[in-house]
Amino acid sequence: MKNLKTRILWKSVVFFLVYMVIFTGVTSVIMTLYGPFDNVKRTFVGSAMATMNHKYLATMFLSQGQIDKILGKDLTTSSDETNVDENINAVKISKLGDNTIERRDINTTRFDGYILEIYNPLRIKVGYTQKLGVRGQTTSTIVKAFGGIAGVNGGGFTDKSTTGKSFVGTGALPEGIVVSEGNTIFKNVREDEKFEAIAFNKNGTLIVGKHTLNNLLSQGVQEAISFNKTLIMNGIGQVKGDGSDGMSPRTAIGQKQNGHILLVVIDGRSGGKLGATFREVQDLLLQEGAWNAANLDGGSSTTMYYDGGLINNPSDSAGERTIATALYVTP
Repeated sequence: MKNLKTRILWKSVVFFLVYMVIFTGVTSVIMTLYGPFDNVKRTFVGSAMATMNHKYLATMFLSQGQIDKILGKDLTTSSDETNVDENINAVKISKLGDNTIERRDINTTRFDGYILEIYNPLRIKVGYTQKLGVRGQTTSTIVKAFGGIAGVNGGGFTDKSTTGKSFVGTGALPEGIVVSEGNTIFKNVREDEKFEAIAFNKNGTLIVGKHTLNNLLSQGVQEAISFNKTLIMNGIGQVKGDGSDGMSPRTAIGQKQNGHILLVVIDGRSGGKLGATFREVQDLLLQEGAWNAANLDGGSSTTMYYDGGLINNPSDSAGERTIATALYVTP
């Protein structure tokens, strides 16, 4: 009888503890989402929505309209809104014959990251999956397939399976455009439709902001991909507030006025460090002297390859994820 009472007591204790854990967890989420702490709310929702597998942490409790209101519709200042034209003439490329690559590591209490500074901008090229439309490939696979010695993941892609189910695909289909070696490899936009571009002209000058494909080709663009969020234009940060997208792994590219290219990756979602906000990436690039800069695909896509291997830690538990495009550095 005593043993029976003991077992019943332990079952009651375990049940109570499980109940309290669940109650505390659910209550904490509700307090975060519906409480008065806007910064905490925005960080939680932004970080959840930036993931592929944990959006439910926000969508379970909030409608899409509420999510949009918390995050804000505009994460950056569009070049269309400010009527600012990119001043690429302010970039004076002086070291086309210098093949120096400098690596710098970043360690903060919020995030860890890596910067590659490439002196010769003509070495930056666009690579893409060799199974375009069928299956994506990892960043390192794409870089090596194109003979590159360094690279980062590139533009956006449609993450759908062949049956049309979202968030289970392999990154086979890019979004926007893919231009490589002056050839338009892929496009799902009209020639006169504006989109956020990351492009290089024949001189090695980085072009960011909203452009049409016709406009880019008329500027002699040789390499181009597309994704959202211009971070810096003409030396001025374009991010409003913290960017309203929470903290996540990030990838970005910038160009200094001397023509040097900055490739940046920020790790996150591990070791107690979630990653960086758009504002933090922008400010980091400004500190590094970027004149123009743009955000690239982030989250589990964030990858940097250099000197024969990965130098960052992708957040996907399986390691590198498959993507559609990459930016690589020629030997």
